[in-house]
Amino acid sequence: MTHSTAFFQNLGFSFLAAVAWMFLAYLTSRVVKRHAIIDVFWGAGFVVVFLESLFASYAWSSRAMTPWFHAGGMIRYLAFAVVALWGLRLSIFLGVRQRGQGEDSRYLYIMRGARGRNEVMYALLKIYLLQATLLWIVSMPVQFIAFASRLSSPLVVVGAVVVLIGVAFEGIGDAQLRRFILNPANTGKTMNKGLWAWTRHPNYFGDAVVWWGVFVMVLAVHVGWVTVFSPLAMSYLLTKVSGKPMLERKLGKTREGYAEYIATTSAFIPRPPKKR
Repeated sequence: MTHSTAFFQNLGFSFLAAVAWMFLAYLTSRVVKRHAIIDVFWGAGFVVVFLESLFASYAWSSRAMTPWFHAGGMIRYLAFAVVALWGLRLSIFLGVRQRGQGEDSRYLYIMRGARGRNEVMYALLKIYLLQATLLWIVSMPVQFIAFASRLSSPLVVVGAVVVLIGVAFEGIGDAQLRRFILNPANTGKTMNKGLWAWTRHPNYFGDAVVWWGVFVMVLAVHVGWVTVFSPLAMSYLLTKVSGKPMLERKLGKTREGYAEYIATTSAFIPRPPKKR
């Protein structure tokens, strides 16, 4: 079995892994009484799908496809390590942040559409199945890496460095925002210090950098460039759909000085703030 054949045959199994993980998120939401818990499962979900793909790659390996733990094994370990670092850091951070919190306004808005319908099925389709599908699509590069018969180490290393830069940018931005929020004097105010003075969304920008770094890694695989839809999809989601637009609509109504902040601070890509 060639690596490309194994990759395509595994797509159904990797999708089932993503669906099963998000169904676990749904079961957890029934316990904690909020759908926002799915955000905690999101980052770790990429680790789950990567692990499933690596396991399938090993299980289906033959003379036609070198087992992943031999040729290029260390390179795969590096790819897995940086993806796991990003995914688990994000899940842990969001898990800590959500403790003691109520439902997120995004999910309250989504569930308004369930009026007069079966709320359980509506939530499963509109929240959990949808995010499982997005998880499966965006994770295509790491699935591709798992089944590669050959990997170019320079590209994987360069991509890993880009991923680490994205993780650091996102992590620093999250830490700065958390310190700001924990200070009672900042209640209702807009965070505009540190990385937040250079971009209104350092955490989302860091996410995008991570997935463009993963794309650089998958370029080490033959025809890996076909997975370019993954970073494009992630960037689109963050800037046009569920990330930046929904958050800014909320903050514009709840944060003092947010209109001025928008006028002086880059929407996404970091740059020096404009003079006030």
